[in-house]
Amino acid sequence: MRNYEYQTEPYKHQEKTLARSAFRKEFALFLEMGLGKSKVLLDNAAVLFEADKINALLIITPKGNLRNWDKLEIPKHFPERIEKKVLVWQPNHTNKWKQEYCSLVLEEHPERLEIMTMNVEAFSTEKGLKFARAFVLAHETMIAVDESTLIKNPQAKRTKSLLNLSREAPYKRILTGFPVTKTPLDLYSQCAFLNPLLLGFKSYYSFKARFAITKMRRMGHNSFQEIVGYHRMDELQGMLKEFSARYTKDKCLDLPEKVYMRRNVELTAEQKKVYEQMRKEALMILADELYTTQTVLTQLMRLQQIVAGSLRSPSGEVQVLKNNRVKETLNVLEEISGKAVIFAVFQTDIEQLTKKIAETYGDDSVASYYGKTSQKDREAILENFQDLEHPLRFFVSNPHTGGRGLTLTAASHMIFYSNSYDLELRIQAEDRIHRIGQDKSCTYVDLVCENTVDEKILSSLKKKIAISNEVLGEVRQWFK
Repeated sequence: MRNYEYQTEPYKHQEKTLARSAFRKEFALFLEMGLGKSKVLLDNAAVLFEADKINALLIITPKGNLRNWDKLEIPKHFPERIEKKVLVWQPNHTNKWKQEYCSLVLEEHPERLEIMTMNVEAFSTEKGLKFARAFVLAHETMIAVDESTLIKNPQAKRTKSLLNLSREAPYKRILTGFPVTKTPLDLYSQCAFLNPLLLGFKSYYSFKARFAITKMRRMGHNSFQEIVGYHRMDELQGMLKEFSARYTKDKCLDLPEKVYMRRNVELTAEQKKVYEQMRKEALMILADELYTTQTVLTQLMRLQQIVAGSLRSPSGEVQVLKNNRVKETLNVLEEISGKAVIFAVFQTDIEQLTKKIAETYGDDSVASYYGKTSQKDREAILENFQDLEHPLRFFVSNPHTGGRGLTLTAASHMIFYSNSYDLELRIQAEDRIHRIGQDKSCTYVDLVCENTVDEKILSSLKKKIAISNEVLGEVRQWFK
């Protein structure tokens, strides 16, 4: 963009992406985490505003990223020469918020760009959709979905809501560093948000019929089509290139290497006993009913919880099991210098880890960052952790809360106490420390109990990486 004046100096890949996308009605920003998807989007909105193409921008993002746009990305990257008004969605409206919203929707402000940020979860409610729709209809709007894999499920209410809303906006963008997290079918709803016919298919089922390999499976008196593989990935890859930009960090940034390590942890006698009992119960449940994906995942999560060191009773009470996992985590921490990030899936584990680390290294050395952490405390924790002189060394969190939108480059070590099946969460979590500002090699340690669900999860993540590589035409090495 020759005549466009950037607020912050762009990298070459950002310039190229903006040049390709600037005046396109629909475009996908498939830039890996840390490569500036947010910056490209904001520059694109500025270009379109100065060309009188749009006068409003609606950014839809995960709840954890909501304030990042308001406090960090927009102030940093959006040109100061353009007047703007930013309104952050509040489900429980204050009078002040209502007044500001009404001003955005009912009054004419041709001199400024109206920006509203909303968390994607709001679109599971009628209230959220209603307010968003009124905003979009009142303006010439660009709608952008940040972390667009959150709308990959075509059956989800928020996906349906956003696909309907997208028809009302002249310009649309999707942003994600990892568009395929499970299967190539993840792409359909994301692309349908841009344009239902962008991929050339009238429905999800016709898209599935083209790229999925299925066979008939019978269970009792019931039969269904089971997906056994995928094909025509070259064809799909070619389609995506027409309306997307794809850049990876290894091609654009000179970042330090990633090192992966596995630490085997032995189950205690108590864990072995409970695990085997639960495994047998799970097999009986799955044998007795026509199981769904959710049924399988529920049973696997119960097993994972045992391996991690706790057991939830049917009444909801959590019992901590004697385990070696916390001890092994402390062993790893003893071996490293500097700061470290620890991710655990379950709340009980976060609390146990925080307690044990505090007992070993002192209360000031560790902080937990999860659902129970207040917004005020979160801001202080992030500031203190990034301060190399501050005694806070250990950041304990779960991938859903601490795995998105945060910069934790003060650490170069990350421990996965436990893993999720969600590939995007894993990649996002890794990128908290492996991003611009990091000058040390990053070491990732996975705690694994052999011959348990731990190994099944890692195997599943590796398979998803392989599928993603095939769809995107990449050779990504991960956890050899």
